[in-house]
Amino acid sequence: MQIPYELALGWRYTRAGRATRRNGFISFISGVSMLGIALGVAALIIVLSVMNGFQKEVRDRMLSVVSHIEIFAPGGAALPDVALTLAEARQQPQVVGAAPFVAAQALLARGEDMKGALVRGIDPDHEAEVTDLAAANPAVLAQLVPGAFRVVLGAELARSLGVRVGDVVTLIAPAGQVTPAGVVPRLKQMTVAGTFDSGHYEYDSALVMLHHEDAQRIFRLEGPTGIRLKLADLHQARSVAMALAGSLSGDLLIRDWSQQNRTWFAAVQLEKRMMFIILTLIVAVAAFNLVSTLVMTVQDKRADIAILRTLGASPQSILGVFVVQGAMVGVIGTLAGLLLGLGVALNIDVIVPAIERLLNASFLPKDIYLISKMPSDPQPSDIVPIGVISLVLSFVATLYPSWRASRVNPAEALRYE
Repeated sequence: MQIPYELALGWRYTRAGRATRRNGFISFISGVSMLGIALGVAALIIVLSVMNGFQKEVRDRMLSVVSHIEIFAPGGAALPDVALTLAEARQQPQVVGAAPFVAAQALLARGEDMKGALVRGIDPDHEAEVTDLAAANPAVLAQLVPGAFRVVLGAELARSLGVRVGDVVTLIAPAGQVTPAGVVPRLKQMTVAGTFDSGHYEYDSALVMLHHEDAQRIFRLEGPTGIRLKLADLHQARSVAMALAGSLSGDLLIRDWSQQNRTWFAAVQLEKRMMFIILTLIVAVAAFNLVSTLVMTVQDKRADIAILRTLGASPQSILGVFVVQGAMVGVIGTLAGLLLGLGVALNIDVIVPAIERLLNASFLPKDIYLISKMPSDPQPSDIVPIGVISLVLSFVATLYPSWRASRVNPAEALRYE
């Protein structure tokens, strides 16, 4: 099959022979444009992959404590029929685990120290069905038995209060008894049965877990205040929550894990969007360097263009030759950037430690950052738009110089040849 001469000439001009100093300079400029596109695409892929990795790492640590969906009664009251709600929730095919819980707030005191805490009453027999934290600490949670009034504290909360396993802390409930002297809060001494470390400071510094029956007695509730669900696919939480809202009996509130941390996820998405725009501008600058490359090529090839025109080439064919040249530079640069970016993103867990050993430095010190390694998670939803945008920008950058080439007057170009 014969290759169209537009493709053959465009590829030849892309390689830009080095017979003369001027052609060599044009080849150098073309190579710089190609390298700029490749580095811009690679940087965009690497940065977004690392941001995805950090987001996934934080989300996984968050979901080790937080369930995918929570069903609870309004005003912190007890659920009217826990068994019925559990049965209706389990009818959803995505639900793989369910456990009752009691949610409240209180003060935790130890001597002169006092900290605000999120109190969560759990069922140790079923908690492992809904959170990874419970599955990783079965021996500790097994000590939470009804009537023993034992608690499991977050590691940072225990450290700030200065308590260890076996110490006694005082739980102060906000609602109390009304006496002639005023409202006296309810106090209950609790024994520390253990601690947990989820790697998420918000929960490690504030969460207190105890048996849900003990929590019901302390806060004077008739039963659990809600039910926590775990799904087979956490990304389906929003749709499952909407389905539950239409199928559950009674006046209940439902929220999924993304709603509980809406501000954080919105901030991450905004940051990713801004980084995408900024790095896309870098790719655009490299792509539009093609304009100068093609303008110089057109100026250098005016005599060739004139000869082709006298041999019968149409203006559209001349335009196609230089569009092919610019497109080749864009395609090669984009493919090289994709390969480089994916290669670094998929092996960043090996590359970064090697650089740290070489420089004798630590980019993420363990004593400062909770996440001490560089995570990476390349997503096709990020990579495909990057490649498409790079190719489109490269193609757009070729249009004006190619149009100028198609407008070259053969007689004027050959006047001094």
